[in-house]
Amino acid sequence: MKFKPNQTRTYDREGFKKRAVCLCFRSEQEDEVLLVSCRGYPDEWIVPGGGMEPGEEPGGAATREVYAEAGVRGKVGRLLGIFEQHQDRKHRTHVYVLTVTEILEDWEDSVHIGRKREWFKVEDAIKVLQCHKPVHAEYLEKLELGCSPTNGNSTVPSKFPSK
Repeated sequence: MKFKPNQTRTYDREGFKKRAVCLCFRSEQEDEVLLVSCRGYPDEWIVPGGGMEPGEEPGGAATREVYAEAGVRGKVGRLLGIFEQHQDRKHRTHVYVLTVTEILEDWEDSVHIGRKREWFKVEDAIKVLQCHKPVHAEYLEKLELGCSPTNGNSTVPSKFPSK
């Protein structure tokens, strides 16, 4: 474990940082996804998520992070997959699908760091993410390939370095 302000970083036995994110969709059609601005880079977009806390389950971490970063709640669906990054920083990220049911007007990261959020068509989100967070684009590319609830549990090594 490593400590950073207001958060404890946790690692698995293989030294990967444990992370969890949600692809937040406006509806069950999964055609519009919510992205948030990157901390410190307001013109760059990311998928909301973050590190898991000690003893926390991946689904709980993902929904906690989405609430803080994007100001939304919803119905957690399937695990899309577990994505690994090997270059630079080693991350192992659980990626869930979430259908948004509640949108807060003001939320933690909008108040404290000025984070923005915006809905994107999936195709547009992939293009936006490929510029600054290509591994996040991979999550949506896997979704576009028709990942079903039964085949989303494999570990997917990332082909891009982390950023």
